[in-house]
Amino acid sequence: MTTLDTLTPDAATTDARVRADDRGHVFHSWSAQALIDPLPVAGGTGATFWDYSGRHYLDFSSQLVNLNLGHQHPDLVAAIQEQAGRLATIQPSMANDVRGDLARRISEVAPEGMSKVFFTNGGADANENAVRMARLVTGKRKVLAMYRSYHGNTATAITLTGDPRRWPNEPADASVVHFFGPYAYRSPFHSESPEQETERALAHLEQTIVLEGASTIGAIILETVVGTNGVLVPPPGYLPGVRALCDKYGILYIADEVMVGFGRIGEWFAFQAFDVVPDLITFAKGVNSGYVPLGGVVISDRIAAHFDTVPFPGGLTYSGHPLACAPGVATFEVFARDGILNRVRDLGERVVAPRLAEMAQRHPSVGDVRGRGLFWAIELVRDRDTREPLVPFNAAGADAAPMTAFAAACKKAGLWPFTHFNRVHVAPPLVISEDDLVRGLDIIDAALEVADDAARG
Repeated sequence: MTTLDTLTPDAATTDARVRADDRGHVFHSWSAQALIDPLPVAGGTGATFWDYSGRHYLDFSSQLVNLNLGHQHPDLVAAIQEQAGRLATIQPSMANDVRGDLARRISEVAPEGMSKVFFTNGGADANENAVRMARLVTGKRKVLAMYRSYHGNTATAITLTGDPRRWPNEPADASVVHFFGPYAYRSPFHSESPEQETERALAHLEQTIVLEGASTIGAIILETVVGTNGVLVPPPGYLPGVRALCDKYGILYIADEVMVGFGRIGEWFAFQAFDVVPDLITFAKGVNSGYVPLGGVVISDRIAAHFDTVPFPGGLTYSGHPLACAPGVATFEVFARDGILNRVRDLGERVVAPRLAEMAQRHPSVGDVRGRGLFWAIELVRDRDTREPLVPFNAAGADAAPMTAFAAACKKAGLWPFTHFNRVHVAPPLVISEDDLVRGLDIIDAALEVADDAARG
């Protein structure tokens, strides 16, 4: 294995400069600055990136589950280059060809009756603005969100978030109420089947609506498939049940598709796999694989009509930036030409699902596997019978050592994993080759021996 001591002089100099600049001047998100050592990355292509030593890693997290079409996709790069040479930027109050083209394409794959798109800079401000729209249209301020969720780091979005990242940011938006969503493996409702989980989760949600006062609730926001907090696929009937409760009580339904939209589970939007239509759809990440920051809100015609003669009180200098929209348009063309949606469904059903099920049979540390398309979670436990997590909730430092060791084993073998709490998530770029997908699963399989050892004590 190449080390810093064996780098070529030029590579060693570059690595050292990148490290020095980063440690001296870059303030990193979600981190204690003196306790991190970010990897200097030299380049990437497809499902792989590498450091200055030439060590390659399979990217099984798609960076932050945004690099749907992989590193340096030639069509996306060419689209940005062409757009930069033609018109690098223009303010959002003017009409722009590539912005309008992308908005039209997004509305064409959205449900009928959702023909307008408000562009943002990313997922957090997409959720922020969707909530603002819901409050303005309904005249009701309160919003319900799940405990196991992440919706972003702006003021309202972090309050909507149900995981520990919310805690140090409180108080923020006092009009957010959290509730329990379905989680069959660790059911908060003591359910014994997916059907029972749906029934009891919906009953809990309705009770929350009643006790909070339906007349005060403007929206319910849900990650269609809960992302960082567990790849929790909704059980049959749950999302249609949420839709029915929203209709019954005059509440708008916001589908947070930031992580799972644009092909991650084999659909343009993940909710399309669950027989439900929301009122507002938020997106980011996969719309252009994060090559240039971009997010947005797809708006139902009924909500959009509210603002026909009443100004929407929000905007962003870089809304619908041409350099971001150009790779978005190219993304649609790549999806159509290369059959990305069918490919994701095929790889998920034929390769990932049976391999993870087989791992679950052999590894005592695997308590549950779940997912769809190219979005899966392996939940690790100390004891299958008690389902005690391999590490405690929100573990850090020594408490997180078993997961740290597992991740280190993956990296040593050439795979960059996505771990969170007691789980490893499988979320490679949608363009990953079948051979690389199998190789990555082989690496995870081998690294699970580390988790097995920890589970045995």
